[in-house]
Amino acid sequence: MKIKHSKYKNTGLIFELLVKQIAADTLNNKESEAVSIIKKHFTGKTALVREFKLYEFILKNKGIGQNKAETILSTITEISRKLDQKVLRKQKYDLISSIKESYNIDEFFAIQTADYKALASLYCLLEAQNNDNIVDPIHLVNFKSTLLEHLTTKKQNKEEVKDTLIEEYSKYDKDLKLLTFKILLEKFNDTYKDLLPEQKNILKEFITSVNSQTRLRNVINEELGKISKEVSKLSSKVKDEVVKIKLDEVSKAIVPLTNKERITDNHLVNLMQYYDLVNELKSL
Repeated sequence: MKIKHSKYKNTGLIFELLVKQIAADTLNNKESEAVSIIKKHFTGKTALVREFKLYEFILKNKGIGQNKAETILSTITEISRKLDQKVLRKQKYDLISSIKESYNIDEFFAIQTADYKALASLYCLLEAQNNDNIVDPIHLVNFKSTLLEHLTTKKQNKEEVKDTLIEEYSKYDKDLKLLTFKILLEKFNDTYKDLLPEQKNILKEFITSVNSQTRLRNVINEELGKISKEVSKLSSKVKDEVVKIKLDEVSKAIVPLTNKERITDNHLVNLMQYYDLVNELKSL
């Protein structure tokens, strides 16, 4: 699924446009209705105000370090997930209604803003997290990269951004873990082309068991045992003695994880490579 930006629902953008409208009205010696709209909709502790503060925080922070920028985005997305989305939609509808009563809506949204790209990216990132459908990982990486570049004023490495998304989303509930799975699939498809069923299954285990090292260790050890037996079995069919010796060495190197070992991405990569090896042996 692709997330599309909506100017009508972007709280941060609407506030910026209202401020610009006040400036335009003032220059034209007109009493600005935008002042009343801001007072009515952007004061208090409503869901709309709380969401606006997230956009405001992005605009007020620029030229900061990478770690702080990552922390800001992580905090913002966490807060957004706690907002009542149903109430928020109603308050946005009321806000747009107020604007329509005082201004031509098309002309209002035609006003240019300097930070449009960052505001649009934040809207899309928040929408992706609060959406029931699985979002295209490429768009997620692009949204976050744009925001990090806005905050740090530095070009971002999209592979590194993808890694941080995987790490962050794997901590959340089922829906976002599915999103993490999609990102991981894309990441490993870049390396392994078409993933084998076994590779996809172990990816799912890494996501669903991310908070249980014990369960994940048991799953990995079980798979390592299967792979070791499979390699030994298939190596007996190999006629090349040099290849057979190497396969025996691989089989001996496949040892179960100890209880003290912390599971990392390297274990996942090793499993991926072992699955590829078994698949190649079967095709001989």
